[in-house]
Amino acid sequence: MSDPVAWPFQEAKKIKPGSAGEAFGRELSRTGAGAPPVIFQAGFGPSGLPHIGTFAEVVRTTFVLQAFEHLTGRQGVLYAFCDDMDGLRRVPKNLPRPDLLEQHLGRPISQIPDPFGCCDSYAGHMEKKLQEMLDAYQLPYQLKSSTEEYRRGVFNEGLRLILQKVEQVKAVILPTLKEENREDWSPFFPVCPKCGRLYTTRVTAYHPERDSLSYVCDGVFGEPPVKGCGHQAEVSVLFGNAKVGWKMDWALRWLSYGVGYEMFGKDLIDSAKLSGKLVRLLGGEAPAGMSYEMFLSEDGKKISKSVGEGLAVEDWLRYAPLESMLYYLYQNPKKQRRLYFDVIPKSVDDYLVELARYPSLEEGPSQSSVIWHLAKLKGETPAYTGAINYSLVLNLIQGIGADDAKLLYGYLLRYDPQAAENRELVESLISAGLHYFRDFIEPDKKYRQPQGNEALLLATLFQLLKNYSGDNAEVMQAMVFLIAQVFKIKPSELFKVIYQVLLGQDQGPRFGTFAKLIGKDRLAEMIIRVPKVREEVARVPLVIEEIKKFIEESPPEKMLDLQKIKV
Repeated sequence: MSDPVAWPFQEAKKIKPGSAGEAFGRELSRTGAGAPPVIFQAGFGPSGLPHIGTFAEVVRTTFVLQAFEHLTGRQGVLYAFCDDMDGLRRVPKNLPRPDLLEQHLGRPISQIPDPFGCCDSYAGHMEKKLQEMLDAYQLPYQLKSSTEEYRRGVFNEGLRLILQKVEQVKAVILPTLKEENREDWSPFFPVCPKCGRLYTTRVTAYHPERDSLSYVCDGVFGEPPVKGCGHQAEVSVLFGNAKVGWKMDWALRWLSYGVGYEMFGKDLIDSAKLSGKLVRLLGGEAPAGMSYEMFLSEDGKKISKSVGEGLAVEDWLRYAPLESMLYYLYQNPKKQRRLYFDVIPKSVDDYLVELARYPSLEEGPSQSSVIWHLAKLKGETPAYTGAINYSLVLNLIQGIGADDAKLLYGYLLRYDPQAAENRELVESLISAGLHYFRDFIEPDKKYRQPQGNEALLLATLFQLLKNYSGDNAEVMQAMVFLIAQVFKIKPSELFKVIYQVLLGQDQGPRFGTFAKLIGKDRLAEMIIRVPKVREEVARVPLVIEEIKKFIEESPPEKMLDLQKIKV
């Protein structure tokens, strides 16, 4: 078997048995039937609605997990960890009832009411959305709630260690903080039992012999400012009475779960290094992992959940099959890319090309294809043959101006009879294409009337199409070049006239393919509907004579398909 070179396999090779989890007796170095599963983790901060960037981390980690299982024969388990014990620092701009949320600033988001009114908490709503995203493709994961894990005591042993080594922990963390933030810094955030907040509490003493600490709720944070209630007490650090800050929390999870692999955004490289030092201080090891580039918004900036940027899975599914999104997410994670609606058509077409070529790949190259991973997820290898893609469907919708899916399918079937063998996929492209056309293409269309001799150019094209008895795309493509040469203009200028007058846009599909797709008679009808074109039809015979003369006087090798046009 050849060695797979795709990035998930290269990542999987980084995972070394015994590299994590041994602090609490998880012997990952054991092999065979009794070996425990290797833990893969993907984190989610549910302070805002999840988007595809959130989904991407879970999907990409799944790709690595599958590669690891294939290479080693070992089982992997993926934890999707939701830090729902984190406090709400600010009111997101894209959520309802901001007045309600403002009342709960500083409290764990698992203890804040759902502003949408459908779930048991703010965090519950966000976690439900995340699960819907992951379940859409039946991804194998276990959802882990920070609140539940703290309350169940999963982290108790690690919390005791942190409390016992608190001065050593501070020695690692404090040099990374601004001078003004060092004096009162603590790895622990006790939850005030009186007001329920954790960002207003300040630790005043540690009691490792009693697994507890003393605190006073006198802090101020946020804008508008949120003030503590003044309560002071001694509380246990166990069972959810306190949590640790997120860098410490990352190390705590790596230690407590024995995480073997976790990837993270490029903006968290320094945090990952720091968390690695902390987990080693506690007696564990940092997991293998990879830093990935962040997705960018429409205007080229980092996506922000708090202002509702980015795409949700349901957005993509409205405009394209889910597999095309997985294809997009599979591409080099270290390359920065935009994640907005306009990436969808190309992503779908690239996915279909990969899908069509997959059966011809040998074993090694096939494992470097996203299709290999999709087959692992679905338990079957998807297949596709045919000439129909998303761009073609969008071109057809624009060309015939129809909103009838059955009519569109009929056109596609005449264009490519193999559409019948892939009917479910083709129909999904039609449905998605109609949504995309209505939402993104149709509103921006700006038709114009032909100017100067443009109407005569179009009238000539109309006549050539009417005179032509075949449906060869190359011949119809050549008609435009022939007219451009006779009128001594650049073909690109004539193509632009066609697109602007007939389709209401500056660019468009390859003319010959478009003419074959919608049919030359339909295209001729679109041309002649333009009033100024109808006025020029009477002058076309003179142009036809010029075309005949041009063909006769031109060298045969330059005419190629042009001589097939009946003029």
